[in-house]
Amino acid sequence: MITINKISKSFDNIKTIDKISAVFEKGKTNLIIGQSGSGKTVLMKCLLGLLDIDSGEILYDGKKFDKDNISIISNLRKQIGMVFQGSALFDSMTVLNNILFPLRMFSDKTDSKMITRAKEVIKRVDLRDVDNKFPSEISGGMQKRVAIARAIVLNPRYLFCDEPNSGLDPKTAIIIDKLIKEITVEYNITTVINTHDMNSVMEIGDKIIFLVEGKKIWEGTNQQILNTDDKMINDFVYSSELFKKVKLTQQKN
Repeated sequence: MITINKISKSFDNIKTIDKISAVFEKGKTNLIIGQSGSGKTVLMKCLLGLLDIDSGEILYDGKKFDKDNISIISNLRKQIGMVFQGSALFDSMTVLNNILFPLRMFSDKTDSKMITRAKEVIKRVDLRDVDNKFPSEISGGMQKRVAIARAIVLNPRYLFCDEPNSGLDPKTAIIIDKLIKEITVEYNITTVINTHDMNSVMEIGDKIIFLVEGKKIWEGTNQQILNTDDKMINDFVYSSELFKKVKLTQQKN
């Protein structure tokens, strides 16, 4: 579980994150949504310690994420997995070596044990016959699976995903969503996802935090977001013609 208490972040005296409090629950997919410029990425970077907050506090299972306590920060970062937008795989490395990279950086396992672990997660994300291929030789959906495998290879307690469906077709995006959800539940991970994809919200939104101009204006589940009367949320959720039709169908029923 990750708890944030009234955290704020400014750039050039302009608040990008304004006194946001929230709890990201263990074993659930916690989604941060909002339009471009709402502060989603800045919030995630603050949670990861990539940006220093101006005020407030961040707690990982009750431990303060304090930049001045190097030992706590170092230990926590070993427990964090990250799925980057666009996958961010190393082009010059094979799939297997991409997944082995975190193990070689942070693990003291023998080579044989590291390879065994890497192959375990390759199997878990349902990839076959790709160990010796390079990222350019596999599809975007497969690349995303590799990114997920790399993110969980160290058995993290916390998983962050930045627009995990970026660049994927709708069918593949749903498959990736479900995979992230399955892994979250199976390993009881605290998963935090930045997204503007309403399909993801509907499919796996256990908990949703909605940001507008750096402020949290709503939180709830994917079922609750469909039934809210908040105009700003409805304008965001039902911005597409498809979801407008969903809204009309609900009203008729």
